[in-house]
Amino acid sequence: MRLGVLDVGSNTIHLQVMDAHSGARPAPTTNLKVELRLTQYLEEDGAISQTGVNLLMQAIEDAVSHAANFDTEEILAFATSALREARNGAYIIEQINKRFDVDLQILTGEEEARITFLAVRRWLGWSAGNLLILDIGGGSLEIALGQDESPSQAISLPLGAGRLTRDFLTGDPFTSKSLKSLENYVGETLKKNLPTSLSKHEASHFVATSKTFRTLGRIANQWYGDSQKYLELSSMLGVVPRLSDMTSAQRADLPGVSSARAQQIVAGAIVARTAMDLLNISKMEICPWALREGVILRWLDWMER
Repeated sequence: MRLGVLDVGSNTIHLQVMDAHSGARPAPTTNLKVELRLTQYLEEDGAISQTGVNLLMQAIEDAVSHAANFDTEEILAFATSALREARNGAYIIEQINKRFDVDLQILTGEEEARITFLAVRRWLGWSAGNLLILDIGGGSLEIALGQDESPSQAISLPLGAGRLTRDFLTGDPFTSKSLKSLENYVGETLKKNLPTSLSKHEASHFVATSKTFRTLGRIANQWYGDSQKYLELSSMLGVVPRLSDMTSAQRADLPGVSSARAQQIVAGAIVARTAMDLLNISKMEICPWALREGVILRWLDWMER
């Protein structure tokens, strides 16, 4: 059947339409992506402004229309950290569901980690062994560990690339003071919140998902000749300072870096480097499947019951 996955994230509203049935690999058919950084529309009280709500409604309307044009049978819609944390998030979701006749659900950070872990496991298979995965989004960092399809440990931390850029980084290029403040915060947050089961893990396979990691892989490939299928800590030690010294316009000229992502790729690189270092990861495989594929797979599993 043809399913649409509507991801209302911190950076984008992304519809992915796939042909899928139980036991088969989901096959992408079409997609529609709208760059909308919802956190830029946060007011002082933590609510998304009316301007932000209007832009979000238009993006949802475009996505629903696009899905209908491609004969999508059902839309699986979810929202992550931006709407999850907005003071008026629940009200906005209620209005979306009523207006567009969808069932937009808020995912917790832990649910994000668990669903992404399922997608990675299905992509790599059982031979990948004990997996440890990292996913850097706009608002949060997800980490999950386990040997099965459901992780034994899954956490979410407020270390998304967009959030950190907004909260810490200033100047163009970014000032050394703001960069140092961000690096200290990321390190302290990880050290404080990583449970022992993660900090002293026995994982045998390390995996990265998300656009941030894929972009960093392309940059490392250009600068250091690394395989785009992997991200290496040794290269990240060089990538972070080089990216930090560049202006946004210079970063936007790099392979795979859009003008929108050029602003926040530095924060994403700092999170990636710090997490890899603290978790003793020298090399991560970059997996093309992540949260959206996981949502499809979990829905298909549920329909089989």
